[in-house]
Amino acid sequence: MYPMAPLIRPVLHTMARIAPGPAGRLAFHLFVRPLGRAKLRPAERALRTAARTERLRVRGREVVTYAWGEGGRPVLLVHGWSSRASRLTPFAEALLARGYSPVAFDAPGHGESPGRASNIVEYRAVIRELHARHGDFHAVVAHSFGVLAALFALRDGVRTGRFVGLGGVGSFDLLLAGFRTGLGLDDRVVRCMREYVEQRLVPEEPGVWDRFGADHDPDALGAPVLLFHDEDDDMVPLVQARALARAHGDRARLVVTRGLGHRRILTDPDVLAGAMDFLTAAPAGEPSGERVTTG
Repeated sequence: MYPMAPLIRPVLHTMARIAPGPAGRLAFHLFVRPLGRAKLRPAERALRTAARTERLRVRGREVVTYAWGEGGRPVLLVHGWSSRASRLTPFAEALLARGYSPVAFDAPGHGESPGRASNIVEYRAVIRELHARHGDFHAVVAHSFGVLAALFALRDGVRTGRFVGLGGVGSFDLLLAGFRTGLGLDDRVVRCMREYVEQRLVPEEPGVWDRFGADHDPDALGAPVLLFHDEDDDMVPLVQARALARAHGDRARLVVTRGLGHRRILTDPDVLAGAMDFLTAAPAGEPSGERVTTG
């Protein structure tokens, strides 16, 4: 995952001892770089062509956004890390066919948006801008890192009626642990990066690092939650979804699938049908708990 780790590791460890500020900045810039840029697939081209496309400037970055439908009942789709909006094509198509108005974006450094990096604060800024333009969302559908980022935004003023998470990251510490392991970093480097984020990235939000977790202040969401997670997910362990479901209590339901992994969960017909039933149901008390399905 990090082929340059043997060269980068000693540099970071040395810098952390003598220049913690630059060490934190360098570690952060490595942490926020996607692992490649996902390409548009043939099955995604038709819907991509039909979208109303805009280019926004958010926090000084250019972001490509997409919208379909007449504008009523907007549903925000949030892609994961090293992914792109078009990966959620099955959901956009199903929503559009039911009269909803899907809205999506390629985060900086992803899909059609320029750049080489992004971060959770930029995801939040884009989601806030789309909320300002489209109004309260009927629902939000997010995948992987997008779950973490979407819930971060939904606790900071963005409003939705329902939330669907697919293979979602629930803890920011999971990402940090993967980065630390991949590069073989010690505690000092990680501490420098945390300080850089809090002091330089969002200095106006003291303690923001502790608010990144998707299970932080779950009552702020105030909407029913449906989570899908595959027991064979090779990217995000099932324990992440279970922790999210526990945090949201009676408002949440977790569906555990089998045989879909981290990516096929986005195209599985049963997952799509279950999500559509949830998104289009009349407002009512949503069933809670966990059930298992076979993919």
